[in-house]
Amino acid sequence: MNNQKQQEHKSGFISIIGRPNVGKSTFLNRVIGQKIAIMSDKPQTTRNKVQGVLTTDDAQLIFIDTPGIHKPKHKLGDFMMKVAQNTLKEVDIVLFMVNAEEGYGRGEEFIIEKFSNVKTPIFLVINKIDQIHPDDLLKIIESYKEKHEFAEIIPISALEGNNVETLLELVKKYLPEGPQYYPADQVTDHPEHFIVSELIREKALHLTREEIPHSLAVVIDRMIKMDDKDVIHVMATVIVERDSQKGIVIGKQGAMLKEIGKRARIDIENLLGSKVFLELWVKVQKDWRNKMSQLRDFGFREDEY
Repeated sequence: MNNQKQQEHKSGFISIIGRPNVGKSTFLNRVIGQKIAIMSDKPQTTRNKVQGVLTTDDAQLIFIDTPGIHKPKHKLGDFMMKVAQNTLKEVDIVLFMVNAEEGYGRGEEFIIEKFSNVKTPIFLVINKIDQIHPDDLLKIIESYKEKHEFAEIIPISALEGNNVETLLELVKKYLPEGPQYYPADQVTDHPEHFIVSELIREKALHLTREEIPHSLAVVIDRMIKMDDKDVIHVMATVIVERDSQKGIVIGKQGAMLKEIGKRARIDIENLLGSKVFLELWVKVQKDWRNKMSQLRDFGFREDEY
């Protein structure tokens, strides 16, 4: 009889929260090793919970990247806040991510107020340390220590990878023993349609810059494998709120839409491991962010959260 103790297996759910644009999606993509979360230098790019799954020999870490916590201005904003705040009650660990460059402000105070009734261990993750002088880090740490009793404080650079492994090892220590919820090769629980729509939305946001606010959604109309070739045909509609925005997304003689499609197709081919034929249309749905029926049509389902 073998008396050797079997190695314990840890598993659990980790929420990544923070103000918009602190690097949550960059961190998630770094940890998982491939792009599953939309990244942009504009705030508010994450609208749904994105679950990224990291499986190691002794653990399975399931990360939830939430919308940046902020005071909502429309029904879409209300939805995003419910998503972010509900995850605080559902997870084993909360990673509160802040931007080292920006310091403590009203946004951070707004989030820390939400921690008052949270019994889950909360880690303070100070991101973008590659952007500051090392001497400034201690001041940042001290300023946050006064505001809340964090289980751990870890400075990282999600972009460069500094200290990310250390953070993952600390997370494992706090996780309970548990089963492997997902197959070892699965990196997200979102269907391919969702990831494809996010990749298109990322390119549209990046290329239109400040001209298009976050009144832009992408709906996958069809995604089928073409019988005679090893090609996946993706048909998608970019939704905007105003006619003027439609003109910006299409661009002069269709140049902007063509560039969005060209860049998105490269990422979609990497995701699907196949050649992709991508067709894009642009449609105006006036004030869609304030209409629950249209929010549901575009994948923002309140009953799931």
